[in-house]
Amino acid sequence: MANDLADDAPYHAHVYYSAEERPAAVALRDALRAASAAGPLSDIRFIGELRDRKAGPHITSQFEIHFDRGLLALVEPELERSGLRVLIHPLTLDDLGDHTDLGRWIGEPVELDLSVLDPPGVNQGIARFGKTDF
Repeated sequence: MANDLADDAPYHAHVYYSAEERPAAVALRDALRAASAAGPLSDIRFIGELRDRKAGPHITSQFEIHFDRGLLALVEPELERSGLRVLIHPLTLDDLGDHTDLGRWIGEPVELDLSVLDPPGVNQGIARFGKTDF
């Protein structure tokens, strides 16, 4: 991922899970919520709900985490320990690039529906950063 982004640059993590992995996803989400109540992860901006359906380009069940780039070194190990598949990416004005070239996978990548992403120069995810998921 780009190292030239400011520490307050917006980031997303999408945590993917199958029906069998859903309990692990719930446990991770709940642990992140508890950690974000107090402690080093308290600056996570948003931890979304589990979405057991397609949401935007995500055709596999997932939930979102929104955080500033400065938290990446703390958030990433928590996601890796979960054993779940995760896409971590910055939020730039290039939605396609964010979900492809600028993103990094933890675990096996999952298929995305790239046809629904915003055109270059527009990223509607920026407007909902830290506020809401799909």
